[in-house]
Amino acid sequence: MRRIDKERLIDIYTDYLISVQGQARATGLSRIIDELSHEQITRFLSNNEFNSKTLWLNVKRMVREIEDKGGVIVFDDTIVKKSCSKENDIICWHYDHSKGRHIKGVNILSCLYINSAGISIPVNFEIVKKDIKYCDIKTKKEKRKSLKTKNEMLREMFIRSIQNHIKFKYVLMDSWFSSKENLELITKKKKHFICAIKSNRLFALSKKEKLQGKFQRVDSIADIDKKPILGYIKGFSKPILLYKQVFKNKDGSKGAIYLICSDTTLDEDKIQTIYQKRWKIEEYHKSIKQNTAVGKSPTKIVKTQSNHIFLSILAFFKLETLKIKHALKAKLWIKANMIAFKELQKLKCA
Repeated sequence: MRRIDKERLIDIYTDYLISVQGQARATGLSRIIDELSHEQITRFLSNNEFNSKTLWLNVKRMVREIEDKGGVIVFDDTIVKKSCSKENDIICWHYDHSKGRHIKGVNILSCLYINSAGISIPVNFEIVKKDIKYCDIKTKKEKRKSLKTKNEMLREMFIRSIQNHIKFKYVLMDSWFSSKENLELITKKKKHFICAIKSNRLFALSKKEKLQGKFQRVDSIADIDKKPILGYIKGFSKPILLYKQVFKNKDGSKGAIYLICSDTTLDEDKIQTIYQKRWKIEEYHKSIKQNTAVGKSPTKIVKTQSNHIFLSILAFFKLETLKIKHALKAKLWIKANMIAFKELQKLKCA
């Protein structure tokens, strides 16, 4: 069999991830592509080192085409369940804060860029590695932990976004990432944040109350569901807006989320509209699980598993690129029809 270059293999493998229905196996791909052997695919996954830098090099051109100053970046993590796989540095037990329990799988932290038109592109990712083993004093059982926390990873990814000169104004996050260090770094770099916070966070209604140490729980403050209130969150020096967003659940019950915003010029409608874009990263998580086979690789070593995850994220980008091209084609078709219609009217009047 003839040698196939790396770029061609990336293209073939990502196409395979989009089209495969079951497990994404090397044998399955080699049966589809006659020019590829099982060994070639295995070597491709084993010999390369794909990471967030590789992702940026692949998506940079498209980001430059669609980015604008009103763009946002969104940070969030997801756990890809791997309950039957052998435990290693990336397939291990992670706490799922949305479910309130530990889940065995791969924990991926992602940064998604979204422009003013709602086009979303993954620009950064990190796989959480729990490569430090220790003995839990209480249970006497061996456990794992990561050298870096997810909040530390987020700050590194944010700095990379700045260094890559991505055009954005707001950073959107959920309450898991609303730490003092994150908020300070974002504002230090002249960007704004809109993020959720837990209901027990403490808030002062004025600078005077802040200096006097008169803070109260955000869920005890009246009228914040009517309009944003200017004040100070404990541990953060700058004034921010606090707002309670009330919404209806699918079952008809009411829910609420507490938001803080560093851009004090925004009203409640703008805060809600911008923060609503955070939902795009949930769609991204769903897509890589359902449409690009992120959890369907039977590979057994960390390197090949990590490379498969990168290629799954790249496959998502390929799907988004196709959407962008089809949308542009539709706009050109409409414009061409408009020009043709106007020319016809001119001919009729001649």
